Amino acid sequence: MSALLYWFGVIMAILSGIANNYGTVLQKKVVNQYKEDSKFIRTLIKKPLWLIGLLLQMLVGSIFFLIAQIYIGPTLIPGLMAGGLIILAIGSVKIVGEQLKLSEVIGIFIMIVAIALLGFSNMAIDISEQNFLEIGLFTRIMIFTLILCILASLFYIMQIKNIYKGISLAIYSGFHFALSNFWISPLMGVLTHVFEGNAILLEVIIFFIAIFILTGNNLLGMTSIQKAFKTGQASNLIPIQQVPIQIAPPFYYLAVFILPINDISSILFLSSGIILIIISSFLLGRRQAAIEKVE
Repeated sequence: MSALLYWFGVIMAILSGIANNYGTVLQKKVVNQYKEDSKFIRTLIKKPLWLIGLLLQMLVGSIFFLIAQIYIGPTLIPGLMAGGLIILAIGSVKIVGEQLKLSEVIGIFIMIVAIALLGFSNMAIDISEQNFLEIGLFTRIMIFTLILCILASLFYIMQIKNIYKGISLAIYSGFHFALSNFWISPLMGVLTHVFEGNAILLEVIIFFIAIFILTGNNLLGMTSIQKAFKTGQASNLIPIQQVPIQIAPPFYYLAVFILPINDISSILFLSSGIILIIISSFLLGRRQAAIEKVE
C-alpha cells in the first residue's frame, strides 16, 4: 500500500472520531434538558439536535470508519479515532457548559497519548489475507465474542444494582462498541462473496451474525451511554467508555488472528498504552464515582 493511501486511511479514522465525539456533545446537550423525563428515550428521538448528533455518530462517523477499515485495518482505527476526545473536551465546556478539573484534563490527554501508543505498536491487520472459513479462526472469533458478552453482562448487572451506575453503564456501552468494531472485520472478509452470490454456507452465517451483532451492539451501546449521561459528564464518561474499546484490539490481534509482534518497540508501545489507559480511566472515574455518591 502506498504512503498516500495509508495517510488517507489515517485521516478517515481521525474524522470518524471527530464526528462521533461532536455527535456525543450534541446528544449530551439535549440529555441535560430532558434527563428527568419519564419517557426519556422517546423524548430524545423527537429532538432535532439529538438526531443530528446521532446522524454524525451512526452515519457520518460510520462512513469514515468503513473507509478507514479498507486502507489501514481494524487495530489502528480505535486509537486514531480517540483524537476526537479533544473535540469532546472542548465541546463539553463550550456547548454543554460542563466544567473540567485539572485532573480530568490530564486524564483526557493521557488517554489520547495512550491510544496513540497503541497505534504506534504497528498491529495492523490485512483483512484480505485472513481466511474466515478456517474453522480454528471461526472458533476463536466466537470464543472472543462470548467472552466480551460475559464481561458486558457483569457490568450490566452492576448498573442494575446501582454499583457506580454511570461508570458501569459507560463500560457496558464500551464492550458493545468493542464487539461492533471487531465484527466489522469478519463482515468485510465475506462481504464480496455474499454480494456476488457465490458465498458458501459458513460465509452466509458469518454475514448474518455480523449484521445482527453490528446492529444490536451499536443500538445497545448508544442507548446505554445515553442513560449514563443522566448521571454525569460526557467528558468523564466517554473516556471511561473507551477503556474496553481500546484494550480489545491487542487481544484480537494476538489471540484471535494470532499475528506476531514484530519487535521490542511494539511490545513497549502496547504495554505502555494499556497502562496509561488504566491510569486515565482512574483519573476520570474518581470524579464520576463522587458525583454518583452525592446523587
